[in-house]
Formats: sequence, structure tokens, C-alpha cells
Amino acid sequence: MPRRFIAMVLFVIVGVALTAGLSWAVGSQLPKTGQTTSYAAGDDGALQQGVAWPSPRFTTNADKTITDNLTGLVWDPDGGTPTVGACAGGAKNWQGALNYVACLNASNYLGRNDWRLPNINEIKSLVHAGQTNTATWLNSQGFTNVQRGFYWSSTTSADDGTLAWFVHIVDGLARTFTKESTNYVWPVRTGQ
Repeated sequence: MPRRFIAMVLFVIVGVALTAGLSWAVGSQLPKTGQTTSYAAGDDGALQQGVAWPSPRFTTNADKTITDNLTGLVWDPDGGTPTVGACAGGAKNWQGALNYVACLNASNYLGRNDWRLPNINEIKSLVHAGQTNTATWLNSQGFTNVQRGFYWSSTTSADDGTLAWFVHIVDGLARTFTKESTNYVWPVRTGQ
């Protein structure tokens, strides 16, 4: 066989092996949903696939921030979009959410200036599918003022730049809506 043909075959074999390995590695890093009740054979409650949650799931740090031991993300302990100095709290439109986070950084909130609006996957990672109300559960995990409402992400809709993704923290519903609507803001930092 010509060397070129053998090289091409090896290239394809290695490529397939790497792709399969990458696919396996990415899939194996997804966390469990938290659902433990099974409603039908083969459903999430029965199979409970994914990376196991650490115990405890969250740790309160010396600076009052809260680390998610599953994702490594560091969250503002107050899920209620509080007023902090000159940074007015409460529900905000999407640009207002970005401005709020910028204000927290300018104020060195909790001794940090690297807060950001979480992307859709990050804010959705807080949802516990095994709980009827994730907000109540999060408030029992060391957070305060987690609202029974919608939280902005930094992720804009690929279909329409006037829309952004948000999550209903109670049940995990994720969808897009106009950036002019008002939702809560829950700043996050990348962990160490």
C-alpha cells in the first residue's frame, strides 16, 4: 500500500478515536440534575446519570461569597439584587443588569472587582430538579433573598439580538425575552 494511503487511514482512525474520546469526556462532565424520584423506567430519577454532587454543595467563604463546589463558580450570597452603595438594586432590564454588575465592580463589592453576569449555563446550574422550588432550596443552602422569579444571563439570543436568555430559578425554565423586560441580577465570579 502506498504510504500516503496508510497515512490517511491512520489520520482517520486517530481522528475518530479523539472525537469519540472528546465526546465521552464532555458528556461525563455534566452534573446530575438532583432528581431522585423516578416516574417511569429509564427516566432521570431512575438513572441519575452525571457527575455526583459534592457534599456540601456550597461553601460560604470568609469574604461572604458562596462557592458552588460542583461548578467552582463563586456567587454573590444575596440573590435579591440588593442595593450596594451607589448600585441601585431590584429588577432591571438587560442593559441595567450589565450596568449593575459594572457598578458592583467599581464599588469593589465584597472586596472583588471581577463580578459578571452569568451566562445561561451558569445561572441554570443553580437549578435543583429534585426540588419543587429551587429558590427555597437555595435559601436553605446559605444564600439569602433568592427570588421566586426570573434571572438574567449574559447570553443573547442567536436568532434575535434584541432578546436575551433568562432562567426562572424556581423551576429552571430557560427562555429568551426582550432585553427591555425586567428580571433579577445574580452576579458571579469565576472560581480559583
